[in-house]
Amino acid sequence: MRLKSETSLLLIIDLQAGLLPVIDGGPQAVDEAVWLGGVADALSIPVWLTEQYPEGLGGSEPRLLEALPSHRLWRKVHFNAHAEPDFANALAGSGKRQVVLCGSEAHICVMQTGLGLLEAGYEVYWLSDASVSRRAEEARLARERMVRAGATAVSADMVAYEWLDRCDDVRFRQIHKRFLKPRSALPVRFF
Repeated sequence: MRLKSETSLLLIIDLQAGLLPVIDGGPQAVDEAVWLGGVADALSIPVWLTEQYPEGLGGSEPRLLEALPSHRLWRKVHFNAHAEPDFANALAGSGKRQVVLCGSEAHICVMQTGLGLLEAGYEVYWLSDASVSRRAEEARLARERMVRAGATAVSADMVAYEWLDRCDDVRFRQIHKRFLKPRSALPVRFF
């Protein structure tokens, strides 16, 4: 149950500009997704974003798009992104079996996508610090339900250091210098 960079994909669900102002913890979720997305990009781990009804909810948060230039964007009508045939086929073809999942709303699109991924046999890692809803209680309930269903709750630091695996790799030094610095008002993170 350890994350490996070669089998992982970061999936960011519906962190959309029009929805984020009403999301409890939305700015922090974007910060964490941007930070982990930067680590993923530096390690050549795919980063996928989804959007639900962008005509009404706006497109993906601009900070995400700016910070993650190598992302792949998926538009969806199902709350469960894996129910979209093109998405499901592309994921199956990617060879990635471990999906680090986050976004909004945790109790709707993130959870339903996670359940769909679990049903399809993927390992799902629920990124707790970036899975948010309008009400914190709903995000908490979604996390509990996902864990009971077989997902693993993780933090961004857990994921980053598992992907890095070791400190004597030149990539660790490069990524540590660029990304593993304090974010916002969070404490310094060392292992």
